[in-house]
Amino acid sequence: MPPLWRECLSSTFRTALACTIVGCVTLYGPPSICTLVAFPAFSYVTAILIIINDATFGDALRGCWLALYATIQSIGPAMLSLWVVGPSRFSKVTTAVAVALAAFVVVLPSTTHLIAKRISLGQVVLVYVVAYANGVGTDPIMQPIRLAASTALGAVACVVALLLPYPRLACSQMNQSYKLLTKNILKRLKLLVKVICEEDKTTAVGLISHSKSLVTTRTKLLAIIMRYQEGMQWEKLPIKIFRSHSLSLIERLKEVDTNLRGMELALTCTNSFPINILDEELKQGLNNLEEHVSLNIKQAKQSLRSGSLTVPESNAKSITHFLHSLHTIPTTHQELPIFFFLFCAKLLRKKSLTEAPTCAQDLPVKKNGNSNSPKGKEKWANWVATLRNTNLMPAIKFSLSLGLAVFMGLVYSKENGFWAGLPVAVSYVSGREATFRAANVKAHGTVLGTVYGVLGGFVFERFLPIRFLSLLPWFIFTSFLQRSQMYGSAGGISAVIGAILILGRKKFGPPSEFAIARIIETFIGLTCSIFVDLIFVPKRASTCAKMKLSQCLATLGESIGSLSLLAGETDLEDNQRKLKMQLNELRKFVVEAEVEPNFWFLPFNSACYNKLLGSLSRLMDLLWFGEHALKFLQQEFERGGACGKEDVNMLHGELGHVMELICSSIKNLEEISRMKTMKSPRIFEKELDKKNNSCDLEAGKSNECNTCMVSGIGEDGIEQTIGSFLQRSKIVADNLYGDEGEKELQSQVVLSLSALGFCLCACVRGTIEIEEAIKELVQWENPSSEIN
Repeated sequence: MPPLWRECLSSTFRTALACTIVGCVTLYGPPSICTLVAFPAFSYVTAILIIINDATFGDALRGCWLALYATIQSIGPAMLSLWVVGPSRFSKVTTAVAVALAAFVVVLPSTTHLIAKRISLGQVVLVYVVAYANGVGTDPIMQPIRLAASTALGAVACVVALLLPYPRLACSQMNQSYKLLTKNILKRLKLLVKVICEEDKTTAVGLISHSKSLVTTRTKLLAIIMRYQEGMQWEKLPIKIFRSHSLSLIERLKEVDTNLRGMELALTCTNSFPINILDEELKQGLNNLEEHVSLNIKQAKQSLRSGSLTVPESNAKSITHFLHSLHTIPTTHQELPIFFFLFCAKLLRKKSLTEAPTCAQDLPVKKNGNSNSPKGKEKWANWVATLRNTNLMPAIKFSLSLGLAVFMGLVYSKENGFWAGLPVAVSYVSGREATFRAANVKAHGTVLGTVYGVLGGFVFERFLPIRFLSLLPWFIFTSFLQRSQMYGSAGGISAVIGAILILGRKKFGPPSEFAIARIIETFIGLTCSIFVDLIFVPKRASTCAKMKLSQCLATLGESIGSLSLLAGETDLEDNQRKLKMQLNELRKFVVEAEVEPNFWFLPFNSACYNKLLGSLSRLMDLLWFGEHALKFLQQEFERGGACGKEDVNMLHGELGHVMELICSSIKNLEEISRMKTMKSPRIFEKELDKKNNSCDLEAGKSNECNTCMVSGIGEDGIEQTIGSFLQRSKIVADNLYGDEGEKELQSQVVLSLSALGFCLCACVRGTIEIEEAIKELVQWENPSSEIN
């Protein structure tokens, strides 16, 4: 059976079991229990919110706690409000205001889990709107208690469904994903070593393509592992797999994966096969290294089961002995990819799988202390910035959306008014979302599910058990639906809820009338949500992507400017982590911009932004490798003391020249990317000339734009710049380590300097790629102007 079918059927079975438990209790339970669980619709909603996305037993336990927290947060204040004010005094306006205020209190804390907020918001809508609809007949104490009991039923049903017939544990899912990830990494490593030893270019290109195809699987496996980490923490069972140290082992696998990406990049830049500098000794050494690393990973996986992390490293030092024959730095950049490949291969062995990961991108950002307290305008600016960074504005916006939806829903229908607010409440998202697309898929999903429910109710009108069983094929269909790009999770959840609210209940009137009322109320709620979004004049995702691109370029320039051969503290690690976070945000904005409607705006150039994402991601990886090479070189040059200090300073000057060349280009690109799209070609060209002139004045060069761009120096200039760095590196390596006893150390310095040279060369070419993509983007935004 295909993996997708297996996942969907497993998810369908658990969802159906949870809904069956809720249905049996609410439809066939004792009258006392049925009276207590007076909101079966919300029991279904709670169960679906917790279990719908491939939940595990740990997720269900967490869901129970979140449901309890949400109930305390919303039901307690609601009971007090109903008791003090009295349900008979509520009107449409006061009900909407009460819902808006309660929603604001729920949404404002940024640390509350998303599921807790959704459950709490749903409870807020029901408790106030139903109290207004029933008026004097509402018991201010018992009605909130009945809603709390209905919520508890849905949460408990999820726990039972994930225990029967056997528990679906997050740790077992992670264990399975870890095995697959290990196999994926080992297969990629074996392919890459096979490529470097290959003599036929056609075969080598095919193997590289095969290796790249495995990257997609690796990305999915990593996403699954991240997905189940939180649920695993809730499973406190006495099992020996995946204890606390397992997460660091997974992080170490991510480092191995980063090294493999570097090896793939090196092979991509290699044009000729067979590789002349690789003799039989080097090939045999690479094969031995591949076997050694594979053995370490396999033994680490076995030690994970036994609870021990002892990995034998008896022959670890001798495994890289074959690299000691590398005593000469290449003089041309064409040979650099092979040295970089060997450098990445050495990093695979450098640290055992038992050590904690040292990826700078995962380290916390250091905050620079500043004793000077802000005054005047600075204090006001900091206060405004803090206000923008908090959850205050999103809380105000959402509370207005929910309050307006409830008010308009009550205006249309007093009895069914809560159906306008409930879809808005249970589909709350903490971050940005594509407003129009989200409303579209929610409306489609609601209509699909409601129509299916009406048809099922019509066919099996007199057979309640069969009517309930007819939900099973719908669960299977919606399981595929929520994994599709067209509907996603929001559309799939709406479709499930739409059907089960009709087929899983009784005594709610004719299904067709209920369906029409609910569709209209849902449309009212989603329309109000869109209307409030438009009132707040939100930034389009394309605009956010452009702003985030400028931030990424600025951070990239700072990161490259932090490279140094001299020992001392730099901000390279902090900048790398900052760049990684900004790239992730940029990727989210690009995905959102691809699906948002254009209206009267310029279409989003997704192809260009995806090119930029690819180039920026490669440069981020290159910085990671460059940091590792520089750390070793800094230690060696520091240990050397005054001996060869002049040569090291001259080499640092060559490095600074390459950095200045790249950073000046990135700085110019950052300023160009910040420019707004001009309707008039003359105004845009005038602004562009102003940017170019300011850049030229700072650089002290002629009034040509190319003086600030890497592409302006041409291919010969690039070869000359990198060649000069390599020549100076050769002098340093020969002068510092000329003795026979230092050959091993010399080979390590040669490998690190060659890897640094490759990173610089690849950064230069990556900057040219970014220049071309920015030029294409600016031309796209200003088609009437000619961009040079």
